[in-house]
Amino acid sequence: MPLSDIKSAWRIFATRAFARQNKKIGLTNAALCKAVSEIAAGLNDGNLGNGIFKKRIALDGRGKRGSVRTLIATRVGSYWFYLFAYKKNDRADLSPQEYEALTDLADDFYALDENGLAKALGAGAMIEVQDDETDTGS
Repeated sequence: MPLSDIKSAWRIFATRAFARQNKKIGLTNAALCKAVSEIAAGLNDGNLGNGIFKKRIALDGRGKRGSVRTLIATRVGSYWFYLFAYKKNDRADLSPQEYEALTDLADDFYALDENGLAKALGAGAMIEVQDDETDTGS
C-alpha cells in the first residue's frame, strides 16, 4: 500500500497534558503531522519500546538543536498518540517511573476502539490533531 494511502487513514491525537505543554511550547499541528510522517518513514530519535518513539521537532526559526522532544505512541500505525513534550534545555530525559507511567497510558490508548476514542475526545481527555490552521494547545 502506498504511503499516501496509509497517511490518509492516520488519526493523530494528543493527550490533554500534551496540549497544555504545547500551549507553552508552540508546536504547530503541521509540525506534529510532519513528525508522524517522518516516524512512519523510519526517521525517529529513538524507539523506546512498546510502540513509543522519541522525536525531535524543530520550533519555527530554530534548528533541531533548539528543538522540542516529543514522545509519540503507536501500535498499528493508524492511530498516533502524542504523550509528552519538553524542551531539551528545560529538563533531562524521562525517569524510569515517568516512562512506566507513559507506557501504561499508551497501553490504555491502544485498547481503545472507535467508540472509546469518541468518548475520550468528548470527555476532553484527548484532542485530535489535524494538519490545518488550528494549532494544538491554542
